This record gives sequence, C-alpha cells and structure tokens, in this order.
Amino acid sequence: MKYVVKKLSAMLLVIIIVSFLAFLAFSVISGDPALSKLGTQATPERLEALREEMGLNRPLLVRYGDWATHFLQGDMGESYDYNMPVKEMIGDKLPITISLTLMSFVIMTVLAIPLGIYTAKHENGLIDRIIYILNQVIMAIPPFFSGILITWIFGLVLKLFTPGGFVSYKEDVGGFFWYLLFPAIAIALPKCAMTVKLLRAAILDEVKAGYVRTAYSKGNNTNKVLYYHVLKNAMIPVVTFLGMALADILAGSIVIEQVFNIPGIGRILLTSISNRDYPVVQAIIVLIAVWVIVINFVVDMIYKVIDPRID
Repeated sequence: MKYVVKKLSAMLLVIIIVSFLAFLAFSVISGDPALSKLGTQATPERLEALREEMGLNRPLLVRYGDWATHFLQGDMGESYDYNMPVKEMIGDKLPITISLTLMSFVIMTVLAIPLGIYTAKHENGLIDRIIYILNQVIMAIPPFFSGILITWIFGLVLKLFTPGGFVSYKEDVGGFFWYLLFPAIAIALPKCAMTVKLLRAAILDEVKAGYVRTAYSKGNNTNKVLYYHVLKNAMIPVVTFLGMALADILAGSIVIEQVFNIPGIGRILLTSISNRDYPVVQAIIVLIAVWVIVINFVVDMIYKVIDPRID
C-alpha cells in the first residue's frame, strides 16, 4: 500500500506541474487572445473590456487556479476561434484517437509477444533470421511513410478500403473499426518490431541465468522452463517498453490521422496551433500528459505485481 500511495502522490504532483507549465507557456507566449477574438479593427476600449471579461488582467496564479478548478469539473474553457466549449470540440474527436491508439497497441502486443518468444526459442534459425531482417527494415521506416505505403497497397491497389473515406463510429461501428485497422497497422508495425527484438534479447539473457539450470535439473522441459520461469523475468523490461510504447502511440496516432484523413484530436490540435486557439491546445496537451502519466503509473503497478520486491 505504501508503494501505491507513493506512486499515486508522484503521479498527481507531475500532473499539477505539467498542467501549470502548459498554462504558463500559453500565458507568456506572444499574442493577445482578446485581439484574436475581436480582430484588428477592435477599439482599445472594447479590447480592454474583453480582457477584463476573460480574466486576462488577473494575476497568473489566480488565473491558473481558476482554470484548473474548472478543468477538474469538466469545463475546459471556450475556443477563441469557434466561440464554443472546448469540451464539445474535443468530445466527439477523442474517442476516435483513443480507439486508434488502443487498436495499434493491441495489434502490436498480439503480434510481438508470440514472435519474440518464437524467435528466442529458435535462435539463429531460418525464421529467426527472416524476422530479424524484416524488423530492421520496419524499424527504419517512419509510421507516416508506412501509412502512405499501406494506403497505396491496401487502398488504391487492393481496394480494401477507400482512402480518405473515414466512417464515423456514430454511423457504422464495423466500418469505423475497419477503416481504423489500416492506420493502426501503420502505427503498430515499428513498435512491434522493437518489442520482438527486446523480448527476444531479454529471453536469451535470462536463459543463461543459474535458476534456469536449476529448473532443468529438476526435470522440467524447455516449454515449462520458458513459460513458468524465464518469461516472468524477461517480461519486466518488456512491460516498461510496452508502457512507453502505449504513451508514444498516442502521439503517433495524432500524426497518422493526417495521412488517413481521420478527424481525431490531431486535426484540431494542428489547426488550433496555427490559429493560436490556446484553450484548445492547452486542453489537448494536458489530456495527452495525463494519458502518459497514468500509463506510467499503471506500468509501475504491473511491475509491483510481477516483482513484489520492488519498493
């Protein structure tokens, strides 16, 4: 329990620091939100009145406290550009990006773990060498370029999906997930290759340990030693990598959305940065930060389950 409380306290502290830095960055950056809303033709009096109305004349810490309090209550502010609540703007888009992220992670995990185990069991075999070469090629290709190749092969040549023909989950759930399958593969492939390489190396490292020889001396066969002894220890660095990958996949999802014309939070984020719509950018950055921090917390908890000795 002490370990959980310590990690939970650290997580909350990091969230507060990150949210403050995000708020601070957009408070000191050049540009006047009131001027952005009213335009260059606004009178000085009207600008001053709007600044007062928006609370821009108040001290920074007071504004942050007010913003953070409202954020915790689900009020993310109002978009300067669209004059609508940020929560409404993000609300419809966030499930799309999260679905794409989770699909990518599932594909990566389902492919990587069996392949990592197989290549370790058949070290230097033909399949192991083929997978090694494929891994090197896949890791060298950026996800956005993989996305372009997948669009060309599966969209234009094989016609398994219509490039740019995104299907909303509100209209057709099956069509929605089918369309997301292809960008999810583009995101998952490099992470899958890295996971296979890491797991293979971790297993081959563990099989040299003394406890493995002891397990064999007790009459255990190779599969029993691998699955009941070696894999548990080999998974510790892999779990860390999977946690980092899940956090990183969200960023990859935002990029790949542009390639596949997916209306997720990536499109809103890029548009809002261009238009200096800071409340929208702040909200998305904080949500991404919370996602990463919570994943790290979960990884720490899994660590504790795998190895209770961790303090």
